[in-house]
Amino acid sequence: MTPWFLLSCGAGLACWPRTVAGTSFAWRVPQAARAGLWLLPAVLALVVLGFGGAVATLVLTLTVRQEHRNRARTKAALAEAELTASVLRTMVGELRAGAHPVTAAEAAAEAVPAASGRLRGLIAAARLGGDVADPGVPPSLVNAWTLANRFGLPMADVLDAARRDAEAGIGFGRRLKAKMAGPRASAAVLAVLPLGCVLLGEAMGADPVRVFTETGAGQLLLVLGSVLIWAGTAWCRALTGRVSPC
Repeated sequence: MTPWFLLSCGAGLACWPRTVAGTSFAWRVPQAARAGLWLLPAVLALVVLGFGGAVATLVLTLTVRQEHRNRARTKAALAEAELTASVLRTMVGELRAGAHPVTAAEAAAEAVPAASGRLRGLIAAARLGGDVADPGVPPSLVNAWTLANRFGLPMADVLDAARRDAEAGIGFGRRLKAKMAGPRASAAVLAVLPLGCVLLGEAMGADPVRVFTETGAGQLLLVLGSVLIWAGTAWCRALTGRVSPC
């Protein structure tokens, strides 16, 4: 068993999905069990690599987990904006054609199945003439709907303005993602580079793995290196997050 096997286990467990979809059942892993799973590589490293190796494995696993969550959050925010724009586009088209707001909301729920469950609160509010209280409805749609009802503005015009704003945000997010692909790729290469250097040292016969696992100085350097890798990825996320629209 090698440090690379333990790190691979940590990376896989850090990206463990919450549900297994696409089948006739969904298997949910309890929160406590998920936390224990991604701590498992560090426990194994404690036995094989010692205390320094366990701390380094824990830090690297945490790094992979944070990167995975950050990318998943950005992807989910973009998908949410695209879903909102689709709903608004359908509702505006129905309202322009002379449909009642209730009919427009029902048509949007039918045309965009992914948003059908979230539009139930909006449909109920349109039928009863009240405010939208369902937290599942997209906020931009709720704000536009409330503004039009409260001040008697044309519903189609207000929703169309919200739709243009949502599409502009989506376009900016996509352009920003494309422009930030290079810096993020460079950061990923720099984060993995120390591991490649260790492999190169093993190939040259320098035996760095033995130094890291069998000497006190090596254990200290192993922990220090993993902390620096985590700090570098965190700093990169902070820099790129400043210009993120999500």
